[in-house]
Amino acid sequence: MDLAEALRRVLHASHRARPEDLPDLAMRIAPLLDASAVLLYLVDHQQRWLVPFAGTLAPARQPVTISGTIAGRTFSTLTDHEVPGAEGVSLWTPVLDGAERLGVLEVVSAGGYDAERRDDLRVLATLLAELVVTRGLYGDTLELVRRRAPMQLPAELLRGQLPPLTFATERLVISGLLEPCYEVGGDAFDYSVNGDLAHLALFDAVGHGSQGGLRAAVLASIALAAYRNARRGALPLVETYHHIDRAVRAYDRAGMITAILVELDQATGRLRAISAGHPSGLVLRGGRMVRILPTPTALPMTLGDLQPPRVIEEDLQPGDDVLLYTDGITEARSADGEPFGVDRLVDFTVRALADGLPAPETTRRLVHAILDHQNDELADDATLLMARWLG
Repeated sequence: MDLAEALRRVLHASHRARPEDLPDLAMRIAPLLDASAVLLYLVDHQQRWLVPFAGTLAPARQPVTISGTIAGRTFSTLTDHEVPGAEGVSLWTPVLDGAERLGVLEVVSAGGYDAERRDDLRVLATLLAELVVTRGLYGDTLELVRRRAPMQLPAELLRGQLPPLTFATERLVISGLLEPCYEVGGDAFDYSVNGDLAHLALFDAVGHGSQGGLRAAVLASIALAAYRNARRGALPLVETYHHIDRAVRAYDRAGMITAILVELDQATGRLRAISAGHPSGLVLRGGRMVRILPTPTALPMTLGDLQPPRVIEEDLQPGDDVLLYTDGITEARSADGEPFGVDRLVDFTVRALADGLPAPETTRRLVHAILDHQNDELADDATLLMARWLG
């Protein structure tokens, strides 16, 4: 196995590679890895399927579900798995851009995989992840692989502005998810980590459906831009709230956005937040809820000139999880009209945390539990943003 030569060839070819060239590029280096096939699978936007990114050289593969498959277990737990088959032994390994889960890699070989070979193949998976991210900026192929339904215009507008779903430092893990991913209206989230200070925000603009959804998506887009503008201008939390409020009001005085704005000092665990008419955040510790953050502490945006905002503070302990959510989570209703509710949200969160799963998998399972509760037909957007302070 010649990993160095395989990486050299991939890097050399990548400078002029189109997104659709990546599958064949991976297959061409398979002999250098003592393998008959190297296959890349990308996770779909709903995070229910792993979709083969097929080229002209790879053997035929079908999409596989994340639930109940070895490939899905690899994606969910971020651990390698070996599976013998007719073509040889498949090693499934996660494809990660930092902490962001992009999919999985299947390497098919006649032999087994010792610890050193597994480590080498993880290096290759990391390089391919970087190429998926960078090549995806120059074409639509990768995006189309991940879509399993038409993307509506409001969703197209908003999803392109969201940050990666997951980011991690030595002290903090952030993970978010938004549904319905193809028809999202006015929900959005954002985060940024600058030095010791982490910034997190959720926005929920009024409006859903095609016409209302587009208006809400525009309002949420303005809120996102104003939030980033304030953050990059080093404005304090209260001034950030007013900056967003003025920007939204200047565009649409009749519009309205609820939001929660959070700052977290990674060095101390001190959390500061403004809840602008938004559902409260939850603090979970040791597998149980210990705090519901006060709400509201400010009026929704476009009404911010009527009442000054109040900043709340909370001291986190190492390992604490902070869960932020929009009302589409708790107000989701089953077929018989039963709301999902805060208690059920806490119960599902506690159970997911008890499984010891990575933060993005916890978020994924929570959102899917809500979708299952409402038979995949949300009446409103449902967005989660989880931050785990590691101390």
